[in-house]
Amino acid sequence: MIPSNLLKKIRRIEIRTSHLVDDMLCGQYHSAFKGRGIEFEEVRQYQVGDDVRAIDWNVTARFGEPYVKLFREERELTVMLLVDLSASQGIGSNAQLKRELVAEVGATLAYSAIRNNDKVGMIGFSDEIEKKIPARKGPRHVLRVIRELLYCQPIGSGTDIAKALEHLNKTMKRRAVVFLISDFQDAGYARAMRIARRKHDLIPIVISDRREFELPNVGLVELLDSETRRRVIVDSSSKANRRRYAESARQLADERNMLFGKLNMDSISLRTGDDFVKPLRMFFRKRGVRR
Repeated sequence: MIPSNLLKKIRRIEIRTSHLVDDMLCGQYHSAFKGRGIEFEEVRQYQVGDDVRAIDWNVTARFGEPYVKLFREERELTVMLLVDLSASQGIGSNAQLKRELVAEVGATLAYSAIRNNDKVGMIGFSDEIEKKIPARKGPRHVLRVIRELLYCQPIGSGTDIAKALEHLNKTMKRRAVVFLISDFQDAGYARAMRIARRKHDLIPIVISDRREFELPNVGLVELLDSETRRRVIVDSSSKANRRRYAESARQLADERNMLFGKLNMDSISLRTGDDFVKPLRMFFRKRGVRR
């Protein structure tokens, strides 16, 4: 039985994200992603401005005037949300947990997909594969995705992105648009990402919190790694400690972004408490222009 407060949260996310999609994102999503191919639809008489390369010479010869072939995009896509459910998603310092941001972003992408008659599914992972929802259509299906994003209680606490990508490659036989939503608190996933990138349209969405980059000056503080449960005592009043903390986080981010660049992947960076709609719109617009 899902608690009433969680049902309210699911409903709130459903209303907010569905309105965002209808008002701002639906058309941009459509233009950002290619369908599975182009198929012939019909022929019609040539009109001024038509591409002469589309002329059907057999029909033109039969009727004695130019006709052109018309094609349409076979639009239906499969969208998979590959979502990090590890323990580090349970932190947040800006009135929002990372997992709550993940749920809103995942719901927005799911609604964008079904509004365009695409199928959407989800694979939730930690250092294990935690949840699998097959790709389907419909608003009720999106509600199930939102519920699992918020309510799924993972068995594992760590993060294994390579295992999640390997599972994706084994189970998804056809090409899909895959949004990998994670804080990327992991290493050793470059090879699996390279393989998945060749098979699917893989888009990393990096979720972060400002406290991962800034250590506040509060004196002696005990830091807990939510995934490994390792504890350390740090003197946060030391400028050198705060600088090392920030430099370490920045180095990890730079290495990750360098990998994305090498693999020629578009990525989206989001932070708790900030507006996530603008970065999504910019991403969709950029992809649409490039198409």
